[in-house]
Amino acid sequence: MSFYGVTDLWTYVLGALGIILLPGPNSLYVLSVATARGVREGYKGAAGIFVGDSILLMLTALGAAGILRTYPALFMVVKYAGAAYLAWVGVNLIWAAIQKWRNKTATVAETQATAINMQNPFKRALVISLLNPKAILFLLSFFVQFIDPAYPTPAVPFLILSAVVMVFSTTYLSVLIFLGSRLARSFSQRRRLSASLSSGVGSMFVWFGVKLANASLH
Repeated sequence: MSFYGVTDLWTYVLGALGIILLPGPNSLYVLSVATARGVREGYKGAAGIFVGDSILLMLTALGAAGILRTYPALFMVVKYAGAAYLAWVGVNLIWAAIQKWRNKTATVAETQATAINMQNPFKRALVISLLNPKAILFLLSFFVQFIDPAYPTPAVPFLILSAVVMVFSTTYLSVLIFLGSRLARSFSQRRRLSASLSSGVGSMFVWFGVKLANASLH
């Protein structure tokens, strides 16, 4: 029995919560921005994630999964372009960490804030969200399984499922933003530890790029 067109709401809620809590490009980027530039800039990044996720949800509602399966060449272009961008963001974070390691006078926040991927966090986060392999595979495979195809108004279950994802995502990103702000104060004088954390995040972005390059809709 479905709930307004959602076939198994609580299973979806638990699955969505687990997927949101898994480390991904969205959460790591917002955490990095908040650590480097503070709460306000962190929320700019979160706003970019919100808009990007909304676009992905809209594309899912319009049948993007079917289009990508029908035209595999289009999916190849999307995933390799996304992989390259995520890897580029990671390389910039690693480079910022190297600069911090060499510069004994600057804090990690100052070094990260000058990295190209920390400029205009809304725009960067928007692009990262649209190319997030976790979100793409979640929305195009897991998400659509909980919509009752016989329900007369498909927009209703889409809105319910989308609202669940957005509430979890917004709450989680808010926690990360304030956590990042506290980390900035705690590690401001610990140059090597801060640089190591920054390079670790950068390495994760490179790994996300590799993961997206190997992704499949099947």
